[in-house]
Amino acid sequence: MLYNFLVKIVNPLLNLINGRAKIYNRENLPEGNYVVVAPHRTWMDPVLIALAIWPKKFSFMAKKELFENPLANKFLRALNAFPVDRKNPGPSVIKTPVKMLRKTDLSTIIFPTGSRYSAKLKGGAVVIAKMAGVPLVPVVYQGPLKFGQLFSRKPRNIAFGKPIYIDRKMRLTDENQAKIEQEMQTAFDQLDSQINPDFHYIMPPKPKDDNF
Repeated sequence: MLYNFLVKIVNPLLNLINGRAKIYNRENLPEGNYVVVAPHRTWMDPVLIALAIWPKKFSFMAKKELFENPLANKFLRALNAFPVDRKNPGPSVIKTPVKMLRKTDLSTIIFPTGSRYSAKLKGGAVVIAKMAGVPLVPVVYQGPLKFGQLFSRKPRNIAFGKPIYIDRKMRLTDENQAKIEQEMQTAFDQLDSQINPDFHYIMPPKPKDDNF
């Protein structure tokens, strides 16, 4: 209920201060659940992508420190977020999203690099999609990277790639994992080029106290 309420507030607010987002290839979104995979470029990524796909709803991973405050814990869980220990990830990092993908109507958004300060893809999203029996959907975002930049009216652009289906009988060897990760990266590059052929993402320096 809170998820629906916030969508009805946040989306009109973003449209008011920044204009409507330009969405590419929405027809690529499959029926049922799936795992959205995207380069992590701003803390606003999960919100902006989820709004672009609404009314489909999502669950989110969030670092466990954000759940320590009781009010924040209640708020985040109402938004379908679940805690993850980024420094010492356990089996729940895989089991929780797989269970939600199988047993609820919630898809999930995963950033394969795990951080805004890394370009190296990690394999968690591939494992989750394979175990849950759902496709990966590559997505890229180009636009303002900080909330204040939204007022510059620089447009928000979001492009969806074609689903990547993983054969559940396929063994996730290092070689097969690398092939799927390369397929994801190729999709990201093509989507970025579709929005703007001259686009180049400049990675920010990682703060010393950042936990991501």
